Amino acid sequence: MIEEQRLPGGNTGGAVRVGDTVRRVPGPWTPSVHALLRHLETVGFAGAPRALGFDEQGREVLSFLPGDVVGTARPWPSWVHGDDALRQVGHWLRDFHTAVAGFVPPADAVWREGGVWRPGMVVGHNDAAPYNAAWADGRLVGFFDWDFAAPVTPEWDLAFTAFAWVPLHARHIVAAEGFTAFADRPRRLRLFLDAYGWSGPADRFVDTVRLRVSASAEGIRRTAAAGDPAYRAMVEHGVDAALETAVEELAGFPWSPDPG
Repeated sequence: MIEEQRLPGGNTGGAVRVGDTVRRVPGPWTPSVHALLRHLETVGFAGAPRALGFDEQGREVLSFLPGDVVGTARPWPSWVHGDDALRQVGHWLRDFHTAVAGFVPPADAVWREGGVWRPGMVVGHNDAAPYNAAWADGRLVGFFDWDFAAPVTPEWDLAFTAFAWVPLHARHIVAAEGFTAFADRPRRLRLFLDAYGWSGPADRFVDTVRLRVSASAEGIRRTAAAGDPAYRAMVEHGVDAALETAVEELAGFPWSPDPG
């Protein structure tokens, strides 16, 4: 019998590794996420796990993405905040959005935080943050934990990814993660947007980030109020409050005009 190994992280459920697979307790949204992952496999997108069905305990089974993860330790390794990582994440998100553009969710699709797909949307990852990335030999293998996948505009998914990697979160949060080069954030944001292929002005994009983060804080409180224990724990740990702090700080940051 293959031994189960508890994987680090898992604020909203946790996961175990069994050989080259990952096992997790499913939710009502899991069949919709599996449909998304099967589409990505069909079109040849390699930066996501494969959906392998369910095991005898009723847990979802996914392929294991090999590589290093930041886990739960703070601060994170310095390379997480390097320019190369930022570029790779921007390229990954661009390629993912291209791969998912042709995916039309099932009519009965259920998503963890809701949402209804319509033309012009993509089913975004919505949590492509450092704690959900796997790296091998300095290269981004891909992102795991697709539980928050849901229909959004590409810009909405881009906004959260920039928030997580530039990073644009509240100063006390990113300082604990090892990032204090706040004056460098306008340059890093432009670098990330260029890697993705988004050419609009940075200040307008930051407005979108603020809306995206505020919506996330509201969603956490709403789901917690509905009784979800994972979201209630987030509120107890001040996750929503930290997001609101980030929204306030971003409003007052002197974003430099883009060159030209």
